[in-house]
Amino acid sequence: MTNAYSFEGIVIVGLLVICTCAYMRRVPRLKQWFLSEKKGIFGIFYKASVIGTRLHVAVALICALMAFYVLLL
Repeated sequence: MTNAYSFEGIVIVGLLVICTCAYMRRVPRLKQWFLSEKKGIFGIFYKASVIGTRLHVAVALICALMAFYVLLL
């Protein structure tokens, strides 16, 4: 179990946000409803979706590495 206030917890939460927003960007209705704002607090989700779609290979590798790290330690 990872603690939300540890570095591993922050990385895992960040990766989950990026992966979730990238998936939501692929669904047209969710993209229109949730990712329409590019500024403000909801702009963070838009930026996470852009990171997830443009760097999908790197994000997938980091997700796999974190999965092994959490399982083994």
